[in-house]
Amino acid sequence: MRLWSDSFSDGGVIPEEFALGAADPATHVRFCANRNPHLAWDEVPPGTESLALFVIDVDVPSVGTDVNREGRELPEELLRTEFFHWTLVDIPVAIKSLAAGQFSDMVTPGGKDGPDVPFLVRNGTLHQLRQGLNDYTNWFATDPDMTGEYFGYDGPCPPWNDLRIHHYIFRLYALDVPRFPLEGTFTGAEALLAIRGHILDEAQLIGVYSTHPAVAKTLAP
Repeated sequence: MRLWSDSFSDGGVIPEEFALGAADPATHVRFCANRNPHLAWDEVPPGTESLALFVIDVDVPSVGTDVNREGRELPEELLRTEFFHWTLVDIPVAIKSLAAGQFSDMVTPGGKDGPDVPFLVRNGTLHQLRQGLNDYTNWFATDPDMTGEYFGYDGPCPPWNDLRIHHYIFRLYALDVPRFPLEGTFTGAEALLAIRGHILDEAQLIGVYSTHPAVAKTLAP
């Protein structure tokens, strides 16, 4: 199975258009267009009943004490954990691509609705896809201007004082079930556990990003 994007190359920098935040000299970080990137795939194996998509930052600091704190920087060797940016399930095999901005366009304080999301394909068929809560739900929980349930895609916005380049894994799974096995609201971590034993194949794409001024400069095209 293959997965690719017209929005960025494998191993390349994710453009600000597809991020939630970018470096800003006055405020450290400013909001971006927050559009989901284009994704496409092929070579789906026989027997696939549905597809599931995950976007995960694998370089998130596991200790948040100094995150975005003036006068401090997060060293590259700091212990890291995962942060789910998008979980999309019940993707029919007939769907071969997702357009840029189709599931997210601009930052939505309080989060986007979910888990159900209608998807209209070119032949006019309407499919009901589902999206999980991303981890901005917890990140913004104590911010009165932003708190809410964040379903679907919200893009990169790593700490502005983090010296490590963040890697974003876009991973697509071919599943042997027509409907994802959880009901109601679910998180990315819960979804990843739920598909165990149902995976026929997988493909991935990696993008990198940073909001640290010095680090972001090294990533500039």
